[in-house]
Amino acid sequence: MNETVNIREINDLIASKSSFISLIRSGMQRRIVGQKHLVDSLLIALLCNGHILLEGVPGLAKTLAIKTLSKLVDAKYNRIQFTPDLLPADVIGTLIYSVKKEQFEIKKGPIFANFVLADEINRAPAKVQSALLEAMQERQVTIGDETFPLDHPFLVMATQNPIEQEGTYQLPEAQTDRFLLKVVIGYPSKEEEKSIIRQNIFAEKMPVDAVVSLQEINEVQKIVEKIYIDEKIENYIVDVVFATREPSKYGLNDLADIIGYGASPRASISLTLAARAYAFLQGRGYVIPEDVRAVCYDVMRHRIGLTYEAEANNISTDDVITEILDKVVVP
Repeated sequence: MNETVNIREINDLIASKSSFISLIRSGMQRRIVGQKHLVDSLLIALLCNGHILLEGVPGLAKTLAIKTLSKLVDAKYNRIQFTPDLLPADVIGTLIYSVKKEQFEIKKGPIFANFVLADEINRAPAKVQSALLEAMQERQVTIGDETFPLDHPFLVMATQNPIEQEGTYQLPEAQTDRFLLKVVIGYPSKEEEKSIIRQNIFAEKMPVDAVVSLQEINEVQKIVEKIYIDEKIENYIVDVVFATREPSKYGLNDLADIIGYGASPRASISLTLAARAYAFLQGRGYVIPEDVRAVCYDVMRHRIGLTYEAEANNISTDDVITEILDKVVVP
């Protein structure tokens, strides 16, 4: 009975605090045609205070999306263009000697912002990637002898181009695991493409104003943490993750030679967080199996390692996730 009362209270709380979601969506539509999944994924990452990795060819509004979101949330935004000659100090900051003061001064890098776009993250060498990903994980940066906490909320949106391999440094699996979501973006439809042409050539760009404050976002993140998740849903999440590690125990014998390594415990945590955020977007104070299934691909696709046999047969992690979701019993 107490659980029912709590859920009702959370539902009322969500109803009173979620009006900004529709305002953000309509604000994003003023600048971005289509890409509903990208917008929802950015909202999920924001509500979970997590990070997002975007994979798609150039020109699909990845940069425009996070820049527009930062304006709608009235947040500080910085963009870092990753290149092979980039240094860790270019990201986090460094000590600079002041001749006038005769002492070293700290110059903070572009990582000190609410929204950070790490454009083409796979173009930077390992040291730079590690500096960024450490800041993402620890949410603090050490420059010299001083440690500085990063802004809150703090969201990194990293992009990578899947079609270019020359001059790139692939992100190690242990580092991609730190991203809450990996979203793969496709081309727009014909109708969307025509709308993009009209919007960029014949029409003026619509202005975008802030619709929610950072303080309100911080409050909403605490509400998302209260969203009820039943033990049956927790068991379902654990079963989905364990099916990537021990597929034969779930009647998925054909995946045993396909999966090189399964998802880590961070996948279970991320799946729970993302499912709660998705429930919030639906205006619910509790998680249902459909919420888990809706976010499963974005949460899991970068956390499953495939064997050479899978790659030879053109089997993707999305194919593996589909088979797992079809087989694991839904509560």
